Amino acid sequence: MTTAYNPRLHRFSVFLVAWTVILFVAGALVTSNGAALSVPDWPKSFHKWFPSLQQLAGGAFFEHSHRVIAGILGVLLIIEAVAVWRYEARRWLRWFTLAAVAGVVAQAILGGEVVIRLLRYYLPELHACFAQIMFGAILCLAVFTSRWWIEAQPALSDRGGLSIHAIAVINAVVTFIQVFLGAAFRHQDMPIWPHAAGSLAVLGVMIWTAAVLRRRFEASPELTFGRTLLHSLVGMQMLLGVAAYWSRLAAPDPTQPTLSMVVLTVVHTVVGALVFGSSILVVLLCYRLVPKRGALPVRSKPQTAE
Repeated sequence: MTTAYNPRLHRFSVFLVAWTVILFVAGALVTSNGAALSVPDWPKSFHKWFPSLQQLAGGAFFEHSHRVIAGILGVLLIIEAVAVWRYEARRWLRWFTLAAVAGVVAQAILGGEVVIRLLRYYLPELHACFAQIMFGAILCLAVFTSRWWIEAQPALSDRGGLSIHAIAVINAVVTFIQVFLGAAFRHQDMPIWPHAAGSLAVLGVMIWTAAVLRRRFEASPELTFGRTLLHSLVGMQMLLGVAAYWSRLAAPDPTQPTLSMVVLTVVHTVVGALVFGSSILVVLLCYRLVPKRGALPVRSKPQTAE
């Protein structure tokens, strides 16, 4: 059975990626405004599914909005899973989509534990990190349903020391570790210096990855786009990190976040998610275009269901 490109399914998958970015904005607004635990119960808010605007005054508005946007994401992902099982011939993609739905459910439960356990036991950090994993999975769905992924692509030869697959995975892993360090600092469970050191590690590994991509695959427009995206987002994130930390130091009362502190922290957090997403995208590009060493590339046949 041959896999056919479904434009509606792909566009819906891209919309899910955009909705997940909106969810990151909502989550960052919760932490940046000190609104965590503004709603004391879960899964309802103040014992209601639809609390009044009076009950949502102050930080409760950010917390409840975050829950609503996350709930909508769960519903959208279920719709995506149904569509994939209805129209997709690739069995592995069907099961991947179900795993993504299960991951969103697990993330919701973990978010509830953050409230129930009152931000203890590194649960906020785990919640933030698992959110990045789910973002990576949703991004993968958008790539897997694209015409580019389904159609045959010219195979690129990887010559050099460490394989480009391993380098791309190392880049993604280092970026993910930095996500945890950033979440730990943001939730005041860790000082600034591990996060600062992690940012330098991400910068170094990114430069290494981009240099290898340029040296080995300069003629590939897809991998050129990947390394350019890494350069742009990591550079932007470094500047945003400095600006966000400066806004904390410049605040006369650190317990009352200023508008500049909130804006810079939210943008810094969201761009951090995009940096991790770009590292996942580079991994996908490498595995799609560059056959593993010793493997025989298939150049002419489209992907078939397994």
